[in-house]
Amino acid sequence: MKPETMRRSREDASIIILVMVTLLLTAAALVAFLDKASNDLLVEARSAEAARLRPDAYSGLEVTLAVLEDFRETDNGLHHPNEGWADPLGWAGWTPDDGYTVDVAFQDESGKMSLNHTGAAAMLLLFQAWQMETNDAQKLTDELQSWMHLNYTPATAFNPDYEQSAIPYDPPGRPIRSFSELAAIDGVRDILFTDGRPNDLYWRFYNDFSIFNFPRPNINGANNDVFAALGQFNEDQETKITARLSGSIASSKLVHPWFDNATDLETAFSSEVGNSRAFAYTVSALRIIITVHDRAAQFRLSAVVSPAAGGGATTEQATATDVKTNASTSSSGETVSNAGVIPKAQTSGSATAAQANAATATNANIRYPFRILEILENDAIPTPPVSPPPLSEDTSLLGPSSAPVNSFAPYSPPLTPP
Repeated sequence: MKPETMRRSREDASIIILVMVTLLLTAAALVAFLDKASNDLLVEARSAEAARLRPDAYSGLEVTLAVLEDFRETDNGLHHPNEGWADPLGWAGWTPDDGYTVDVAFQDESGKMSLNHTGAAAMLLLFQAWQMETNDAQKLTDELQSWMHLNYTPATAFNPDYEQSAIPYDPPGRPIRSFSELAAIDGVRDILFTDGRPNDLYWRFYNDFSIFNFPRPNINGANNDVFAALGQFNEDQETKITARLSGSIASSKLVHPWFDNATDLETAFSSEVGNSRAFAYTVSALRIIITVHDRAAQFRLSAVVSPAAGGGATTEQATATDVKTNASTSSSGETVSNAGVIPKAQTSGSATAAQANAATATNANIRYPFRILEILENDAIPTPPVSPPPLSEDTSLLGPSSAPVNSFAPYSPPLTPP
C-alpha cells in the first residue's frame, strides 16, 4: 500500500473515532438532560396539581371548622367524633364544585400527654406501661427530663457530653418543640432510633406524647398507655373504657359513648376507676386531615387546631411569645409594652391620630373560633406506616405488648427527619 493511501486511511479512522466519541458524549448528555427534564416536569406537574386541588382542601377545612364550632357551642366543647361530627362535610352537605372527592379524618392530639406538663413520675409510669425494666425506664426519663429542665436531678448516672459533639451544643432547658429533636439527646437516640431512622419505640413515643401545650389529656381520645400512666387504670378498666368510647357496649348508666366529665366516668363504673381527675373531658388540640382526590391525583392537608376560647392548647413557642408580647420588665422595674400598642400616656401629644388608628386596627379581633397550631401540606407530610409498627419481640428493653390504641381514626403523625 502506498504511503499516501496509508496516511489517508489513518486520517479516516481518526475521524471515525472522533465522530463516535462525539456521538457517545452527545448521547450521554442527552440522557442526562432528559432525566433532569423529566424530574423538572414531574415537579412542575405536582406543583400544578397542588395548585389545582389546594383550594378545595382549604375549603373543606373551613367547612369542617364551621361544623366543629356548631357542635362545640351546642355541647359545651368537643368530646369525641361520636357526638356527630365524624363526617363534617356530610353534615354540612358540602361537596367540591369540581367533582373531586374530599375525605376528612381526625386525631385527638390532646388525647396524648403534653410534654409541657409531663413530670418525671408520670413519664416513668408510662415507660413502665411499655413494659420497660424499671432501671431502663428511669434512665430514659432522666435523659428526657435533663434535656427539658436544666435544674432536674437525675435518679440514675447520667453525664451527657454534648460539648464534645461534632457541632457542640447545650440542652435547651425547655420542652421539646419537634420530635426530630429526640435524635440530639444522648441515650434517647440509641433507644428511639435505629441507624438514624425512627424505630417502633419512636412511633410509640410519638403516639403517647404531644409537643403542644395543654394541661391534661382528653380521656375521650387517650390510648391505653396514657390510661395506665395518668389514670392508673388496670387492664380490665382500660378495655371497658375503650369499648365504651368505640360504642361497642351499652350501659344504662351512660347514654352516650363518650365521657362528659369525671362524674360520668365514675358513674359508668360501679367500682373504683383509678384517677379520673387526671384527665380533661373535651378536645383542646385536634388534628384534621383533609385529602382531596381527583382520580389518581391527590392533595393532603394536615392542620392542628384548638378552640380560641379558654382552655385551648397552644404551642410552647407561642406561650413564650405571648409572655414577651404582653409585658416585659425593664431594668428600672417599669413594664414596657411590646405588642405594638401605643400606651395611653403617649397617645396625647406624641402620637398622631394615624398612629392611634393603626394601634386600634392592630388590636381588632375577628373572633375566629379556632387557633391554628400547625398546618402542613403534601410533601411536608411524609408518608408514615399505615399504623405504628408492632413492637419488636427481640428488644431487650420491652416485654410483649400491643401497640397503643386511639379511639379516633388511626393516623401516624408526620416526621421531620433529624
